[in-house]
Amino acid sequence: MSATHLKQLCEETYTKLKKVSMEVERYLNQVTLSSLVSQSGDKEEYESYYRTYLSDLRHLLVYCENAYDRLGVSLRRARFNEEFAEEVLYQVYHTCVNNFYYPKGEVYDEDGRYSYTGQDAIIFRKQVTPELQQLTLSLSKVFEQMRDDLQYYETDYITKKRMQKEQAQA
Repeated sequence: MSATHLKQLCEETYTKLKKVSMEVERYLNQVTLSSLVSQSGDKEEYESYYRTYLSDLRHLLVYCENAYDRLGVSLRRARFNEEFAEEVLYQVYHTCVNNFYYPKGEVYDEDGRYSYTGQDAIIFRKQVTPELQQLTLSLSKVFEQMRDDLQYYETDYITKKRMQKEQAQA
C-alpha cells in the first residue's frame, strides 16, 4: 500500500472514530441506567441487560478514543511513519471494529445475511429504547465502512509482520 493511500486511510479512519466517540459519549452523558429500565418495563428483565449494554458502550468508547488519539499522533508527526500507521490501523480493526460487532455482553448480534439486502444487520437480544437502537444502528453503518476499509489488516498485516520476522532471523 502506498504511503499516500495509507495516510488517506488513516485520515478517514480518524474522522470516523472521532464521530463514533462523540456520538457514544453524548449518549452516555445523557442516559442513566434507571431511565433506560423505566422506559422498558420489567425491571428484573432489563436492568442487567442495560447495565451490560452500557458497559459495552463505555468499553467501545475507550477503545475508539485510544485509537483516535494514536491515529492523531501518526498524522501529526513531521514525517509520516508508515509502520506505526499500519500498526494503529491493525489495532483499530481488532479492538474497535471487533468490539463493536462482538460486544462482550452479547447484547446484540450481527446477522450478515441482512447486510446484503440493505437491511440493518444488527439483531438486538431484547427490545431496546428507540434512542439506543438508533445509536447502535447509526454506529453500525460507520463500523461497516471501517471494517470494509480495514479488512486488509486482518490477514495481510500479520503476514507481512511474519515475513519481516523470518527475514530478520535468516
